[in-house]
Amino acid sequence: MADPFENEGARFRVLRNAQHQYSLWPTFAEVPTGWDVVLDEASRSDCTAYVEERWANMRPKRLTDAMNAV
Repeated sequence: MADPFENEGARFRVLRNAQHQYSLWPTFAEVPTGWDVVLDEASRSDCTAYVEERWANMRPKRLTDAMNAV
């Protein structure tokens, strides 16, 4: 069975959690607790582009906040 997260022909959403971390999520799967949809159904390549444009700092928000407080 192929990995549904790697299926180029599938439809995805982009999710983001409270730490501003992103995830591509297949539309057939339920959104997990603690994650919000920030881009609704789109192609895998469109979702990847969305994430690449917005997620320049891979650090969790709590770490970024702590570093900025110094």
